[in-house]
Amino acid sequence: MKILLAAINAKYVHSNLAVHSLRASAGEYKDGVCIAEYTINQMKDDILKDLYLQSPDVLCFSVYLWNLEYVEAILKEFHKIRPSVPVWMGGPEVSYETEDFLKRHESVTGVMIGEGEDTFRELCAYYHGKDAKELSEIKGIAYRDANGVICFTAPREPKNLSDVPFCYDDLEEYANRIIYYESSRGCPFSCSYCLSSVDKKLRFRDLELVKKELQFFLDKKVPQVKFVDRTFNCDHQHAMAIWSYLAEHDNGSTNFHFEISADLLREEEIELIESMRPGLIQLEIGVQSANEVTIKEIHRTMKLERVKEVVRRIRKGGNVHQHLDLIAGLPYEDYESFRHSFDEIYALWPNQLQLGFLKVLKGSFMYENAKTYGIAYHDAPPYEVLYTKWLSYDEILKIKRVEEMLEVYYNSGQFEVTMKLLYAMTDSMFDLFLELGEFYEKKGYAGMQHSRLKRCEILLEFLEEKDAPKELFREALTFDLYARENCKTRPDWAPAVDVLREVTRKYCTNGKLSHAEPFHYRFPGKNEIGVRELPERFAFTVWALFHYEERDPLDHQAKVEYLEIE
Repeated sequence: MKILLAAINAKYVHSNLAVHSLRASAGEYKDGVCIAEYTINQMKDDILKDLYLQSPDVLCFSVYLWNLEYVEAILKEFHKIRPSVPVWMGGPEVSYETEDFLKRHESVTGVMIGEGEDTFRELCAYYHGKDAKELSEIKGIAYRDANGVICFTAPREPKNLSDVPFCYDDLEEYANRIIYYESSRGCPFSCSYCLSSVDKKLRFRDLELVKKELQFFLDKKVPQVKFVDRTFNCDHQHAMAIWSYLAEHDNGSTNFHFEISADLLREEEIELIESMRPGLIQLEIGVQSANEVTIKEIHRTMKLERVKEVVRRIRKGGNVHQHLDLIAGLPYEDYESFRHSFDEIYALWPNQLQLGFLKVLKGSFMYENAKTYGIAYHDAPPYEVLYTKWLSYDEILKIKRVEEMLEVYYNSGQFEVTMKLLYAMTDSMFDLFLELGEFYEKKGYAGMQHSRLKRCEILLEFLEEKDAPKELFREALTFDLYARENCKTRPDWAPAVDVLREVTRKYCTNGKLSHAEPFHYRFPGKNEIGVRELPERFAFTVWALFHYEERDPLDHQAKVEYLEIE
């Protein structure tokens, strides 16, 4: 008996915690359970062929927002070539409105609803025929009976998280991939747009188990471990115990990612974070909006001023990558309000600022009240907002232009100095990104893949229309370029330097691992944010030496040393 767990991930670097946890929970049937992981970038026919050649006796799909349509298309074709193979689905995207899903997909045998570890083990027993329960006795499923009638069994009780087996005994298959790990399930908050708010039973994994498993990752020197805990620091003692263990047992290379509520951090936690090796942890902080009415309406608990205070303090330490989130399309957030939210959070200068759009998820409070809020959204996943009572579709399109430019010029980390100088030229970065996005469209640059050098050239062309100081921004872009890499081809806009070879021979003693470049400005450093004045031009030349063997652990930019040269 071969039971195949199939996962279609968003990217190759991702791994699917769900299918590995299910296999680890299969008990005596584990050896008969196989895993097949794919990505949405693969051809559907290639995945279909592989599923067919694996010849499973039972096929189970892990279904999420990003892969639902992909999975649906494949399973229809799979049923044609393997009509006798039972197909089961599981995951958040099929755990709500399950009956409707089964009616649409007659080739699907059943759905595992909610937590699946115990359910999956009992299904394995059912198909092996060993002292098995009937389907009607297995909790947490929906299935078709012999007459084709859709039946639901009793819901399954929340599982003790400490009873879930550790699923990473062999890391060979995870080479060059992100490891996902959970030390808690459920969420104490009730954010109306989030499915985590549906699970009110907050549970924590035993800390001794967690420490043992984290040490396994540390010993194996896994590049990155992402905690999937919805609000990692909702329990102070739990968070402190894990962070203290990581700080004490740091292997010097592994990075750990946490999603937190910044306003819940206590002084003890902040001091511990400030003491950590640069790059040991990174923090994702969901701000979502700076509009207090909106925050209250979406049932979110957040003290914005405290969030700002914590983010600024952690940023000042320079040792932790911070990722802040905003959501466009929330109730009571109109265009001007969102513009204000963007500028207010941008001013915190996080390492990344993710501008997302409301997704109306089945099962969420927002889904149940979409009509009340006048929210129109796509019928197809990811169910993204089209407009609301407060925000028109035209305004959504403007925000999307801002999002695209934000990703290219800010979140890429490739234009750090240039972004700081642009901040000095405007009262609103939202407006500047919108102008830049509209410039892309006007010039026919939108919707195309561009090299980094081309992005620089487009930005210089845009700034020329704004009558910005040409030499300053040419040098700023040159600085940004060499801070990331020792370019083989010198950009056209960088001035020719007669003594460049001579300086290179003298100071770049380690070959391509360093580069010397002359400038006429002293640009803002790593900790200089919120620059409101453009630098003055020096009458003399300032030489910067970029060391590529010494990089910042947060943004991987080269260490910069200023030289004293006549």
